[in-house]
Order: sequence, then C-alpha cells, then structure tokens
Amino acid sequence: MSLVSAAMKRINPSATIAISNKARELKAAGRDVIALAAGEPDFDTPDNIKEAAIKAINGNQTRYTAVDGIPELKAAIVAKFKRENGLTYKPSQVTVGTGGKQVLFNALLATVDAGDEVIIPAPYWVSYPDIVNFAGGTPVAIETKLEDNFKLKPEALEAAITPKTKWLIFNSPSNPSGAAYNREEMKALTDVLVKYPHVLILTDDMYEHLVYDDFEFVTPAQVEPALYDRTLTMNGVSKAYCMTGWRIGYAAGPEELIKAIGTLQSQSTSNPNSIAQWAAVEALNGPQDFIAANNKVFKERRDLVVSMLNQANGLTCPKPEGAFYVYPSCAGVIGKTAPSGKKIATDEDFATELLDAEGVAVVHGSAFGLGPAFRISYATSTKDLEEACLRIQRFCGSLR
Repeated sequence: MSLVSAAMKRINPSATIAISNKARELKAAGRDVIALAAGEPDFDTPDNIKEAAIKAINGNQTRYTAVDGIPELKAAIVAKFKRENGLTYKPSQVTVGTGGKQVLFNALLATVDAGDEVIIPAPYWVSYPDIVNFAGGTPVAIETKLEDNFKLKPEALEAAITPKTKWLIFNSPSNPSGAAYNREEMKALTDVLVKYPHVLILTDDMYEHLVYDDFEFVTPAQVEPALYDRTLTMNGVSKAYCMTGWRIGYAAGPEELIKAIGTLQSQSTSNPNSIAQWAAVEALNGPQDFIAANNKVFKERRDLVVSMLNQANGLTCPKPEGAFYVYPSCAGVIGKTAPSGKKIATDEDFATELLDAEGVAVVHGSAFGLGPAFRISYATSTKDLEEACLRIQRFCGSLR
C-alpha cells in the first residue's frame, strides 16, 4: 500500500530546485561549480525595506494577520496596480500569499475541475503544468519557436482553445526564455481571448520591472479592458525588489475568485509572514530608483552572455527583452559525443555532461517543456558569468 495519494503521483519535484541543490552538494564536496540555475537576484534587499521589517519587529507586528494580507499591504497593491498598470481594484479584489507560487497554486486549486484544460505556452515555468495536474486538470502546452523568440502567436492560441479550456496561463517577461510581449503583440493575443468568454486568464507578471532596451511592459487586462472581469493579475516582490526569501506574492482579480483563494489559504498556511508583509508595503510604496540601477547591470550581463553563447559551437541564443534568463538552443550539439564518451542525445545529457566536465550548472530545456535547449540565469556576478561562458565554449568545442 502506498503512503502517498494518487494526486502526488501526478507531480514531480521542481527541476530548477533539484539542479540548484545538486550544485550546492558538489560545491560542498569541494568541486569548483558555477551555478546558473537559480532564478534569484544576487543583489541585496534594499536597506529601506530591511529597515521597515526591523521596525515591524520592534513594533511587535508579530501576530497573526488577516489570512490574505494586512490592509496596509492591500492598499499598497491597489495603488501599485493603478499607478503602474492603469488597473483599478478594490482591496476585496486583492489576495496576498506566501510567494507568487502559492497564489498560483491557490487560484488553480480553487477553480480547476477534472477535465478542465489549461493552456500553457512552452517553454514554461516548471511549476505550471504540475500544479494543473495536481488540481486534476489537463495542461495543454503550446510550443513556441526559436525564430519567433519563443513568443506565442495568436493563431496558435486560438487553435488550442476548446470548450474545455478553463485558463490560459500567460507569463511575460517569461521564465525561462526572457521573452516579453509589446503592446501590439499583446493586443493580438487579447483579441483572440475576447472571442472566448469562457476562458480565464492567469497572468504571471513577476518579472514586470526587469525589462531592457526601453521595452514598455503591458499586462493583458491593461491592454484589453474587456478581459478585466476574467483575469487574475499576479505579481510579487521577489525579483525586482530582491526579496526572494521574504516570500510575498499577490494578485488581483474577480471578487468571487479572490474570496475562494482566501478560503483555501485559510485551511493551508493562513496569513503570510507578518514581518515580510510590512517589508512589502515599503517595497511597493518606497523609492523605486534602485530597480533601474539593477537593470543596468542585468542588461550588461545579458548582452555579455548572449554574445559569448552565440560564439559557442552548436549554440544559438536569442536576445530576450526581460527577466534575467537566456534560453539558448543546443540543437547543434545533439548527436555529438562528449569527452567522457557519452553521446549527447538530449538537452538533459548536455546539461549533465556540462556539469560533470566543466562545473557549470544549467537547467535543461525539456524541464520547461521545450528542447533541445537550456536555461541560464544571469542573476549572478559578471565575473562568474564570463568564466561560465568560457567553460561552455570550451565544452562545446570539445564535442565530436
């Protein structure tokens, strides 16, 4: 008799976390490893945000709060959506969770029934299909193309919609590809969605502020107001505010859905960490100038990595508009043989041999639903990135 439920058999451990853990283990064993797997800024949380947390501790803001967020944080989120996205919400339309992942988990578990389909453009963040599977739904992946910079095309979206479609999960800028949709590209997709009123839109805007080259971020409900009543707009403080460990995500959408999410959260974690909530208030309401300064460094790193990877034998790396990832194709090395004698049959083989031979940890593209490719996070020091890319060039040059 199995100790675990049937639902647990429908999901797998996170591939990105698994690779990061393996890199840590190798480092602890004395290996020289450069880990490029974690989606985490290497910048410190800004001082004003840390000071707000200390103030909350000293002010004894250490008790249970409302399940889905303190009023002050909900007010800051309402103001953020109005100020930055032109979206008007009431506090009763806002939920706060323990990271964006919990918000997504809550939303899908609260809405998906057996037989419901959820459209997910690939490559996708590794957790999307597993959460859909856990909820009893059916993930429907739409493969995007390298030549389209991994962006979903409206005709592909329309072809995937059926009477069973419950949600479209949409992520811009994308983890893992960094692809971001401008207003014209977004409007082409929302024009399709307007025609199918039974389809809900779950937009993951976690990388909203991490965009480059004067790119203008837009979100679906902002571009097409007709979608407002069936869109859950999710965001958080993890990436732009360098607060990954604080675990605060949030979303705004229809009151009925927000209430259901609150009910589910009341029976799981209850409220997010009280101190982290007060820190998030300061993050959203406080100075924002450090974001541009961080983005300047990220852009320089992106340009370095894209240039160096495109000089590696067999790799093709498009230049993304946002996030802090690149998603190079390794199709040109499939079928070759590594120095170990192992034949590179898949992108997972490529990532495994790269780690063993050169001590560079990347995540294979098949984990994100589209290969042969791999993901590199350039949210690490420029020195390490340059050395890692030199090692990747050397490894690719050694394949025969």
